[in-house]
Amino acid sequence: MPARSAIRFAAIFSALLSLAAFAAERAPSAQPNVHVLEPQHMFGLDRERTLRIYLPPSYEHSTRRYPVLYMHDGQNLFDDATSFVGEWGVDEILNELARTKKFELIVVGIDHGDARRMQELNPWDNGEFGKGEGREYLRFVTGVVKPYIDAHYRTQADRAHTGILGSSMGGLISHYAMYEDSGVFGKIGLFSPSYWIAPEALELSRANAVPKNTRVYFYAGGKESDSMLRDLQLQVTAMRERGIPATDWRVEVNPDAEHNERAWHAEFARAVTWLFDGVR
Repeated sequence: MPARSAIRFAAIFSALLSLAAFAAERAPSAQPNVHVLEPQHMFGLDRERTLRIYLPPSYEHSTRRYPVLYMHDGQNLFDDATSFVGEWGVDEILNELARTKKFELIVVGIDHGDARRMQELNPWDNGEFGKGEGREYLRFVTGVVKPYIDAHYRTQADRAHTGILGSSMGGLISHYAMYEDSGVFGKIGLFSPSYWIAPEALELSRANAVPKNTRVYFYAGGKESDSMLRDLQLQVTAMRERGIPATDWRVEVNPDAEHNERAWHAEFARAVTWLFDGVR
């Protein structure tokens, strides 16, 4: 099976296959400072979505406010028992960064919609997967999730302290958020973005300059697909032609990495510390 077809098959499979069958086989691994919140209603989509929040080790013993990173596919971020094929280990990574570098931030994981994932995380319609619901999904993030988090937790709510990061389809919707919600997110993490499903993403980059004072972190693996690195390079070229400063973007490629949580785990610390460098 060609590499690109394999990724497409994996995306469809993960969207259609219930995670419950896997949860029973693996023990919970989330750290004590990860909390599962009550599901929030997604207006415009008439469904609910569970949130998972990571609070820094110092949160319960301080009065400070923290930067916030919003991430997609929340089931895969913190807990092996709820993940599809393994977790990112975001909580373990950040606990270690807090211990060794005093680097702390809040992470909000938004669960994906299982069979709805391919539509929810795509802002554009697609002939193979149907009507895109990404615009409604982002309105949920910015209009429901973020106000709830800012009201209930000690956050630094301005765009300079707020990021959005995701992989695969989560990378695609984060790319869209960079332009459409530029007043909300000043830090953008694009891991293995699924540009193959949405050529409109390149049109968006060619037609619009990246908003000022936005940091963009690209990551991809060299063994992901036959188009991943080419599509990523096209995006970088488009952004450079529209004038993004060299200090505001970074590209990392692991030539031996595949399209999976293990690769994204390995890159997460470097990405998040660069995106939030200087933010306290």
